[in-house]
Amino acid sequence: MNTTLLEELDVLVIGGGFSGVYQLDRLRTLGYNVKIYEAGTGLGGVWHWNSYPGARVDTWAPVYQFSREELWRDWNWSEMYPGRDELVRYFEYVDEKLDLSKDVRYETRVLAGRFDEETHKWTLVSRNERTGEEFTTQARFVIMCLGAGSKPLFPKLPGLEKFGGDYFHTARWPLEGYDLAGKRVAVIGTGASGIQVIQEASKVADHLTVFQRTPNTALPMNQRALTEADNAEMKKTYPERFANRKNTWAGFDYDFLKENLQDLSEERRNEILEELWTNGGLQPWLGGFLNVLFDKDDNDILYAFWRDKTRQRITRPELVELLAPTEPIHPWGVKRVSLEQNYFESLCRDDVELVDSSANPIREVTSDAIVTADGTRHEVDVIVLATGFDSVTGGLTAIDIRGTSNETFEEVFRGGSRTALGKATVGFPNLLYVYGPQSPNAFCNGPTCAELEGEHLIQIVEHMRNNGYTRIEAKPEAQQYWGAHIADLTSATLFPLAKSWYMGANVPGKTVEMLMYPGGLSVYLEILEKAAAGGYQEQFELV
Repeated sequence: MNTTLLEELDVLVIGGGFSGVYQLDRLRTLGYNVKIYEAGTGLGGVWHWNSYPGARVDTWAPVYQFSREELWRDWNWSEMYPGRDELVRYFEYVDEKLDLSKDVRYETRVLAGRFDEETHKWTLVSRNERTGEEFTTQARFVIMCLGAGSKPLFPKLPGLEKFGGDYFHTARWPLEGYDLAGKRVAVIGTGASGIQVIQEASKVADHLTVFQRTPNTALPMNQRALTEADNAEMKKTYPERFANRKNTWAGFDYDFLKENLQDLSEERRNEILEELWTNGGLQPWLGGFLNVLFDKDDNDILYAFWRDKTRQRITRPELVELLAPTEPIHPWGVKRVSLEQNYFESLCRDDVELVDSSANPIREVTSDAIVTADGTRHEVDVIVLATGFDSVTGGLTAIDIRGTSNETFEEVFRGGSRTALGKATVGFPNLLYVYGPQSPNAFCNGPTCAELEGEHLIQIVEHMRNNGYTRIEAKPEAQQYWGAHIADLTSATLFPLAKSWYMGANVPGKTVEMLMYPGGLSVYLEILEKAAAGGYQEQFELV
């Protein structure tokens, strides 16, 4: 910590996405000396970093924005599911409206932190990414707004460092852009970002090779352009949509249906499923039948519907079983459901090859090719690593922040994530999370949690100031209860039956556990409200 003390703050917010922006604006209004430290050159979080071809949001525009009327009144969306560039422009618009950048330190990466038991303050070392200069900041509170995907997961591919072409992780795509036209492109991974890159690369690449480990049960996005008239019509419904978010499982403006699939006649069942399919987007998943996440028979019915719908679009017979298997590889909907526009058609092109890397894994990368276990050489010019993230906890474990026991998050979370209410962890006083481990996190629409969950965090900080407290820390018994509560909820579902990043199963050596709160946003908010009513005495040690 032998660096120059740059500033002393009431609150340091780490991360400039939806959650960080909300915290800065609200806390600043309440009179706190607060700043955002953001490693990127602009606001937006995931939308700043994810500049790969085809990147776009999979939540429809009406609820993928801040709910304040002064922010949506003059903003019009060009598409129902906006692309990355439009979301960057949206954050620029919000920045201008709220005058945020004056309190944001861009190109600033927090490297380390230590807590002082005497002053009840954090001292943090950060680095300016452009100049390399390191400096120290002191803050009473540190609020982590790191999102679910701030630490890209790079696969261990033998020989990758010897590859003579270019290779990029989708989350670290060159911000200035990169042209795939005319190149032999390999995409490793078929999650959300993989699907989006594949759809775009297939249009321009000389040849595209896709390495698929698990078929993606993707849903049609049903994208459409929006006119000014469309926006004006949608804005009439915005107040009601925003108000309804807190009453739903995932923070959208729609929720699960109450019926169970098996209780319906086949005719009625198909009628509802067809309607959800026509609505498009995530509605067949998060606006459909809740019981499919608990009951395998219901789940099988929904999978069969998805399979038969999808197979109608697969024109290459040899791909049918690879893309939409007769029997599900895992229960439908317990891995992140992606949205697609022409994904299955893209894979059926003559100049696209699909490699089943579960049966024929990658053996090595050479200077000009990817070689699979059967010895086949797939010659490529560029490799796209669509291999996801060390999700939810990865952002915390990547920073050398040491708590009162001198342990880092990497050490503390080695046996699984540990929090009270998804808000704080034993041994890390005055360090709080929005959209953090064991909160609804990726089960919740991001802007919704940024506001509704974020407001509860602001209430905690306000409670401390109003009552003269300077130190808050999770209680061990509250932390133990919260972990057991999440485990109990998860055990009743089908989520453990899939190797998903929801469960941390995509990261070698990571504890397999539910990383988010699976009880739904509305229940989670009720729990936070109850904690607030009790002055947080059961959950936190306040000094």
